[in-house]
Amino acid sequence: MAEESSRLVAVDQLMIIPFLLLLLSIAIVPFISKTWWERYYPFVAVGLGLIPVVYYTFGLHNVARLLETGMDYVSFIMLVGSLFVVAGGIHIRIRGKSTPLANLFVLVIGAVIANFVGTTGASMILIRPYLRVNRYRIRPYHVVFFIFIVSNMGGALTPIGDPPLFLGYLKGIPFFWVVEAVWEKWLLAIGCVLGIFFLLDTLSYRRLPARVKLAAKEEHEEGEVSGLQNIFFLVVILVAVFIEKPPLIRELLMLAAAAGSYLTTNSEIHRKNDFNFVPVKEVAILFLGIFATMIPALDWLEHNAGELGIRTAGQFYWASGTLSSFLDNAPTYLNFLSAEIGLLVKPEIVQEVHNLVQTRGADLAQSMGPGSAEVRNTFAMLLRYHYDLVASGSVTTEDIATAYLLGNHDLYIQAISLGAVFFGSCTYIGNGPNFMVKSIAEQSGVDCPSFLGYVVRFTLPALIPVFFLVWLLFFRG
Repeated sequence: MAEESSRLVAVDQLMIIPFLLLLLSIAIVPFISKTWWERYYPFVAVGLGLIPVVYYTFGLHNVARLLETGMDYVSFIMLVGSLFVVAGGIHIRIRGKSTPLANLFVLVIGAVIANFVGTTGASMILIRPYLRVNRYRIRPYHVVFFIFIVSNMGGALTPIGDPPLFLGYLKGIPFFWVVEAVWEKWLLAIGCVLGIFFLLDTLSYRRLPARVKLAAKEEHEEGEVSGLQNIFFLVVILVAVFIEKPPLIRELLMLAAAAGSYLTTNSEIHRKNDFNFVPVKEVAILFLGIFATMIPALDWLEHNAGELGIRTAGQFYWASGTLSSFLDNAPTYLNFLSAEIGLLVKPEIVQEVHNLVQTRGADLAQSMGPGSAEVRNTFAMLLRYHYDLVASGSVTTEDIATAYLLGNHDLYIQAISLGAVFFGSCTYIGNGPNFMVKSIAEQSGVDCPSFLGYVVRFTLPALIPVFFLVWLLFFRG
């Protein structure tokens, strides 16, 4: 029996190889032969994805796990695809020229609205006008910092902003707790990255030939916004995100919104936006392979998270962040949240609070003895965010476990929240809109950096020092 268990563990570890091969292919093959990769990447992604699919079907007989991931993929591509189509029907032309200050303003706006329409929504709405206004001096760093700020870090304040936080909300993390807990960390990180961008953009702008600056000034473009009927379809998509039952209703609403937007948008708007389906096709195929190949990696993480020696909030920050750079950051967040509950939550405290709620309800706030700090802190979170459930005595043990974390170890949840969202910007595949933005930029003629070029030229020198500073100031202890 032990030998059989050991064999299965070894096979499971080997099944991570297709995921690593796909990452290496995305990183290296386009650098060797971009033409070959553009022609054959669907075969690479689907071929490697079939390996774990066959293994889970015939080796582990765990088709349910494949179906679960399949539904996650459908939800992911419906959200990304519908927002891509709807945003493609909104034409925005920014008045004025591309100065460092103007670009900074666009990125700040993008970071803020990402918390209301999601990082994908903000990215799809702003990337085309951002590229358009910078067309006379567009450089790779313009696209990369857009991904850093609008497609990832900006959305760290609300569950709408990024999928990991939304999953945390579904698991009981209160909606407004996130912004209350992390706003100063978000402001520091966003401010530092924006400062780096402004410095780079200022230096680049100063080196422009006078004739280029003059040509931009003489264009005299007026601001323009058209296709505003698509705001309705955007709202439909955002509302659909919160619909969990019955199954597939959320995805069908998103599909209907995308179809309605495409059919009601004037073809002239699509022409102005250079709209086509190539970017979403590329994302759909590559992430099909990524979702399939990452199943063994996520399952290994789920079963071994407690054995990785991760104990402090700082360790959770770096671990969740590092894996979110390469794995889908949403399930990575959930796995580390489960690990924190297993590591930190005391079942006896949860049971004590549950019994007290059942017997004494909200009156417990006035009668709690001074010696139960953990119980008192847990109950304070319940009263603050779930008063109606406490008053009715219907609060669940899952709610109490989450309240225990919030009341006694909230820094741990902050760590994985920021780790998952911030570090998703470290690679093109760290978050859904990253690759979409890259593809749209390349469709517009921008010479974007390769996978490795992105990491070496921008992530390591620009992002990692900022993330280190956040750790040093807030999570080191």
